[in-house]
Amino acid sequence: MEKGYKTKQREKILEHIKDSMDKHITAAEIVAQLNEAGTAVGVATVYRYLDKLVELGYVRKYILDDKLGACYQYVHNNEDCDEHFHLKCVECGELFHISCDYMQGIDTHVLEHHGFRIDNTKTVLYGKCKSCHNKLGGEQV
Repeated sequence: MEKGYKTKQREKILEHIKDSMDKHITAAEIVAQLNEAGTAVGVATVYRYLDKLVELGYVRKYILDDKLGACYQYVHNNEDCDEHFHLKCVECGELFHISCDYMQGIDTHVLEHHGFRIDNTKTVLYGKCKSCHNKLGGEQV
């Protein structure tokens, strides 16, 4: 994977990200979970290493909002992440990948009619997921 300086902390961070590849995790979650598991690691160490992994293309970074910052996901089985949109539930915080012909049509329309290529790795649409909507007494979705 990466050449250069390796530490036990970096190995544990990378291992944790790989184990969580089907989820989007924050740096704070990584710190808490590793510390809980007995690997003492600082927030600055995690952020520096995540930045390095993003730069190397092993991890994808999603900017969520001003309050939550960013979350990260290991790329291995998600290489096509730049080809779909993301939905963020404002209630539970879940980040969903959405890939459908309709959304691809939006990409195509924007490119062909407006000369603008959307970067889907940075595109997040906000709303309420089906589960949260139904829990809050909304009409069944």
